Amino acid sequence: MKPPVCCICDKRLDYPDDGGLIYFKKRPSDKKWDKIMEENGMVGHPPYAEWFCGDHYEKASDLKNLPIDKALKMIIEPSIG
Repeated sequence: MKPPVCCICDKRLDYPDDGGLIYFKKRPSDKKWDKIMEENGMVGHPPYAEWFCGDHYEKASDLKNLPIDKALKMIIEPSIG
């Protein structure tokens, strides 16, 4: 698993209420990753999950029904500028 660091602003999550891990809607490639990991008895940070700090967690949670690539784009673009 990846360490708890916000994928948007790189803030380290030192306490449980600092944010959290969001699992997004799985893409076909994510389902393939899950299958390969299970078949080989492997573990790791899934490509459809990311850590978010308290500032970004709520927005990410609101978008968890989307694939991660689309959700991240929607979170990052309003932050630019």
